Amino acid sequence: MKHREIIGPILAVSMLLAALAGCQKQEGPMEQAGKEADRAVESVGQQIEKAGEKLQDASKSDKP
Repeated sequence: MKHREIIGPILAVSMLLAALAGCQKQEGPMEQAGKEADRAVESVGQQIEKAGEKLQDASKSDKP
């Protein structure tokens, strides 16, 4: 008897998740390009930040 009580809600949730997964909008080429540009800008920002930290470290070690 317990199995029947458990299977119904599990089946309902599974069907709902399957329906939601099928409704996802596919990304177009412009959206993909935008995401790639965002990643590139973030990477450059991190590199600039690291370079700034290296400059600060170098300037601290040059002081008497």
